[in-house]
Amino acid sequence: MKKFFAILMAFVMVLSLTAVFVGCTTNDGAEDTTAAGTAAGTDADTAAGTENDAAEKPVLKMGTNAYFQPYEFYEGDKIVGIDAEIAAAIAEKLGMTLEIVDMEFDSILTAVNEGSVDFGMAGMTITEDRLLEVDFSISYANGVQAIIVKNDSPITCADDLYAEGANYKVGVQLGTTGDIYATDDFGSENVTTYSNGNEAILALLGGSVDCVIIDNEPAKALVSANAGLKILDTAYANEDYAICVKKGNTELLDKIDAAILELTEDGTIAGIIANYIK
Repeated sequence: MKKFFAILMAFVMVLSLTAVFVGCTTNDGAEDTTAAGTAAGTDADTAAGTENDAAEKPVLKMGTNAYFQPYEFYEGDKIVGIDAEIAAAIAEKLGMTLEIVDMEFDSILTAVNEGSVDFGMAGMTITEDRLLEVDFSISYANGVQAIIVKNDSPITCADDLYAEGANYKVGVQLGTTGDIYATDDFGSENVTTYSNGNEAILALLGGSVDCVIIDNEPAKALVSANAGLKILDTAYANEDYAICVKKGNTELLDKIDAAILELTEDGTIAGIIANYIK
């Protein structure tokens, strides 16, 4: 009898040891219960969770004209720049995912009011006419309207454009404040509009216009890329940039204003601008 119990106990111990070794072995198709396996699974779950979180975030659509370096421009097939980065920071504050939609500058206000985008951000200045169509945020950056001329141009300062008997032809980007101000100052018959700054510069080089009025930072990039041009020392105008939203959309506007204030106070906006404007 004792011998029977001894044999029975030995058999139970063998079964127990076998179970232990099987449980600790990692085979193809078997569950990995090691520390490394657990960590790998956790990392994968975390990555998947992050992607899911991003996918689940509501989308915030920004309308812009991506030919306004350094505020918005293409780097490969991606739109980058000061406005793009500030907009991304605002979207993050709002718990949303930013989507940028490129369009003609003159179409941005319409797109905002029709709801195809949530807001417009394109180095845009607040004007009385624009305030009739959309609402604007607080300012997030300052801009200067510069005058670009050929190196041998008789135009040496902004005052020359207003001189008695002056009849200069001015090139501008359609719908910009340069367009608005120049048309008011010199008359539509002396102002030619173009879809973007590059087209205006080509017109200047070709002799179709005598100068181009455009924001100072894009002006620097355009002059740097085209020999024989310069920016006049005197500015044409000074202005503040802001974000536009559909008129009456106070909920979004208040959130954007709060985000701009926070990003200004913590130095984020200044840091972004400093990366592009030295």
